[in-house]
Amino acid sequence: MDIGTLRGIGTLLVLIATLGVICWAYSGKRKASFDEAANLPFADDDRNDSRSNRA
Repeated sequence: MDIGTLRGIGTLLVLIATLGVICWAYSGKRKASFDEAANLPFADDDRNDSRSNRA
């Protein structure tokens, strides 16, 4: 096995991993958890506002 074959196999593995991550990220099953994570900064702001009102 020469270096060109190893590089080709490495490239193929990276391509498969990338496609796997893309499929995972865009799957419908993950939408609810991603929506919840997207709203986390806004929930933190509400908590900080209530702390500043007490002071």
